[in-house]
Amino acid sequence: MNNKGLEQEIRDEILRHVTQRQSLMLSSLDESGLPYASYAPFAIGDDCLFILISEIAVHAINLQLHPQASVLIIEDEATAAELFARLRVFYRVRAELLQPDNTDWQQGIDCLQHKHGERINSLSQLGDFKLFRLHPEGGRYVKGFGKAYRIEGGSLTGEQLSHLRGGHIKDNKKGR
Repeated sequence: MNNKGLEQEIRDEILRHVTQRQSLMLSSLDESGLPYASYAPFAIGDDCLFILISEIAVHAINLQLHPQASVLIIEDEATAAELFARLRVFYRVRAELLQPDNTDWQQGIDCLQHKHGERINSLSQLGDFKLFRLHPEGGRYVKGFGKAYRIEGGSLTGEQLSHLRGGHIKDNKKGR
């Protein structure tokens, strides 16, 4: 398989992995710049991720203060073949708060409702729930030991992928 074919295969794997997951891990920054880890159900739309979260939740406050965040979409540990090498995609993202009068708001709600059902319709009607669009700005895809790829560009599968070479090195000082 040529490089173009391999690159497309990796892109397909990334999208398949992300599409099969229901929630993502979110790392945001609080008002002091300290990291805060949380999670949110998500949906894919227009080469970005949508999340609908309450404005009283810490991560919603954080995203409004600091739109730069990171996202981890990871294989369930109960089904992983190797706990130390779980399939995962990490993205650096820029969060954008969408307003209900914005046409993109309805697109995001529709994507979330398609993936998560009628509960989204109920939540989106509550005044404290806010819709964020998370724009990817690069990341990594890890599919096992020595199988990691840098995702470059502003899309879920990247405009460019590069294999992270170098791998793991045995520490001979440990005497093992």
